[in-house]
Amino acid sequence: MAGAGRVRDGIARWLDRRALRRWTRTADRAGQAGLDELKILRARARALQQQLDRVLHLAEGRLALPGGGEDRIERPLHCDWAYRPELWRGPVVPAGIAGVDTNTALGSETSLFHDCGAGEITFRQLRNARAGDRAPYGVRLDVFRFDGSFLSLVVNPPPESVAGLKKRHVIRLAVAVETEKPLELFGRLNVRHGPNTEQLVREFPMDGTEMQVEFDLGFSDLNEKRIERMWIDLIFEDPAMNQILIRDLAVTRRPRAEM
Repeated sequence: MAGAGRVRDGIARWLDRRALRRWTRTADRAGQAGLDELKILRARARALQQQLDRVLHLAEGRLALPGGGEDRIERPLHCDWAYRPELWRGPVVPAGIAGVDTNTALGSETSLFHDCGAGEITFRQLRNARAGDRAPYGVRLDVFRFDGSFLSLVVNPPPESVAGLKKRHVIRLAVAVETEKPLELFGRLNVRHGPNTEQLVREFPMDGTEMQVEFDLGFSDLNEKRIERMWIDLIFEDPAMNQILIRDLAVTRRPRAEM
């Protein structure tokens, strides 16, 4: 079996070298290619780049994790789903934005929303380097003069988050947040079911840097048969003249204990 594995690895490396040589030749001739051929090459290159970016993102994130590559998400008893969004798992492009407009995508799963004037908020993704950090990457928001009424990060988990979701489930949102000065922080769970959206809001207890809130769907009017998707808002109250460092964000799901 070990010999067969070495053969497979050798074939894979040979195929990789062959593919690299082919794309090198393609790049060399791209400057002289006709427009029709360039359109075809561009489509092929973009499809390849998408998969390469996925590999790099996963590799960078896992290799940056402490503890031998484990995700270190704190899972409650009987947890049946756990997730850390890509913004805290691996590098995104761009890693920094000055003057963040509302509805700005920070990677493919997270967006920043606000109603503040332009140029008053900056975003930067950074590496977590402390031994106690659970996530390999963190997010820093620098907020200057803020004349708006809301600032929120919106996280869109993958479809697996609602697979088998029932009213007996409890969703936990855990964050590690550091701020220059105190502020109020809220988590809001949104679940789309048919034409309706169920919303549950909880305030984080700002008594440390690692905090969590739970959303018990048993207290909602959720229609289990029509659940389509869910998303999470991290809402900052009065963030003016503050630096907000979100070192981790993780979402877990568990069934509530039956009475």
